[in-house]
Amino acid sequence: MKRERGFTLLEVLVATLIMGLAVVGLLSGISASLRNAARLLDHDRAAVIARAQMDALLIDDRSPQFSILQGTFDPTLVGGWEAGWRARVTPFEMPANHGPGTPVLERVELEIWWMAGQQRRTFTLDAYRRRELREQDMAALKGQLQ
Repeated sequence: MKRERGFTLLEVLVATLIMGLAVVGLLSGISASLRNAARLLDHDRAAVIARAQMDALLIDDRSPQFSILQGTFDPTLVGGWEAGWRARVTPFEMPANHGPGTPVLERVELEIWWMAGQQRRTFTLDAYRRRELREQDMAALKGQLQ
């Protein structure tokens, strides 16, 4: 009796099972990688938008101190999400004898938010700018000190 060379049905089934398990493992790894990449893309987009909004706030020195500014972004600008921002301007350093025309250092706190599914995510930036005090700033400072 001559022996035939080749694989038995059992060997083929075992090899197929092993390959199937390997493919499932690879696909789950790829799926997790794609989710992480999408999350990182969202954070990168938020960082770019936050920097642009912070630049706009730093340039606009008309906002009074202790004011809270807020707004929303156009969904086409932010990849279709619902997103917005909230900023607060406060004095950071101020001389003891301050009055209108006195140079001060202001802190601008900016929070960018966006909806990722049902979860609200945030990104926060702080920046500082130099400005001279104005009359309306003095009124806001008196209101805060009382």
